[in-house]
Amino acid sequence: MHFEDATTVAPNSLVRTAILPLVLIVSLFFLWGMANNLNDILIKQFKKAFELSDFQAGLVQSAFYLGYFVFAIPAGMFMRRYSYKAAIVLGLLLYATGAFLFYPAAQAHTYNLFLLALFVIASGLAFLETTANPLVTVLGPAEGAARRLNLAQAFNPLGSITGIQIGQHFIFSGIEHSAADLAAMSPAARQAFHAAESSAVQTPYLVIGGIVVLWALLIALTRFPATSSAAEPAGQRHGIFGRLLRKRRFVLAIVAQFFYVGAQVGIWSFLIRYIQDGLPGTPEKSAAAYLTVSLVLFMLGRFVGTALLRYLSPARLLAIFALINLALCAMAVATPHSIGVYALVASSIFMSVMFPTIFALGLEGLGDDERKLGSSLIVMAIIGGAILTALMGAVSDQAGIHWAMAVPALCFAVILWFALASVGQSRPAAGRA
Repeated sequence: MHFEDATTVAPNSLVRTAILPLVLIVSLFFLWGMANNLNDILIKQFKKAFELSDFQAGLVQSAFYLGYFVFAIPAGMFMRRYSYKAAIVLGLLLYATGAFLFYPAAQAHTYNLFLLALFVIASGLAFLETTANPLVTVLGPAEGAARRLNLAQAFNPLGSITGIQIGQHFIFSGIEHSAADLAAMSPAARQAFHAAESSAVQTPYLVIGGIVVLWALLIALTRFPATSSAAEPAGQRHGIFGRLLRKRRFVLAIVAQFFYVGAQVGIWSFLIRYIQDGLPGTPEKSAAAYLTVSLVLFMLGRFVGTALLRYLSPARLLAIFALINLALCAMAVATPHSIGVYALVASSIFMSVMFPTIFALGLEGLGDDERKLGSSLIVMAIIGGAILTALMGAVSDQAGIHWAMAVPALCFAVILWFALASVGQSRPAAGRA
């Protein structure tokens, strides 16, 4: 290991020097978790502020995850050309810029400007995720990569829970007018209501942007560790994408990640909508509490899953959890009332290990350059959150929100297929990462 911006460090001081950078790396999982799950609040908020259909509201996630898709490869190339640290700082600055754009978007009360702001935030998160995930996999023995990444990702739900709490207490007004109520209002009163709901996002996102800028400065001023392996000969670096795409399990991991992110984002994005449809009369703030419970279970599932990886191979654990979630989503389709709500909430437990486990299985056995660029391709698969959430919105508009849950059921079937195809090919569970 060497330090990108420091002189050579004596081996006996290496651990002490790396403690702060490693803490900062883990903090990134918190920061992008907060941004991701604030979108679940924004879908409901913008549906009120702009009177949107489920499909139109689902474009929040489409704009967001499109940013991941567009910037994942540039992020991987930037990281490979410069350093992990440089990619992280740039990602944080883009994140902050998008958050600050919420202020003019609310002032103009323009939905498309909000979508642009979300796209910019996601472009920054593409840099953060493309950088942090592979970095964690190489900070220790290869056989413990899946466990380390699951442990680091366990801090992601803390950010997710924080995002939901911010939305529940500082964005949601608790004022919900029916279509009849809105029709009875004067045009001026209706416009004032919509403007007030739109402006509710300004202060939270300004605060978030300020915190992210400070975090970027802190990382810029910190000695930051980067892993390095023996440099590949220049001739072997050409055609790296071609080499990656000839690796069957890597390609399958991209496919599995596409469907996983679509399932996770879709379930959480429409959980409030599903609850209010299945349990009529549930206020938006109460429905948001179910989402908070889901995220708490998701976080606990990460720790439990990390512990189970001591005894089960990553692929076997992934297969078991995918099969359980396939059954839970089928229940949500068949019983769109309290049982369906509990099934969707419970699905968060078993989604918990999926992203990091798929990621680690896809990168297993790759060289340093392959790992960096391979990470960007797996992060590109996050576009599943854009495409499949919009598809769920379209299904909901046509057939009802409970039928939309058939989409994540299909997603978990694909993940189960990937896991079964990987059993016997991955490294055995390690006692300690």
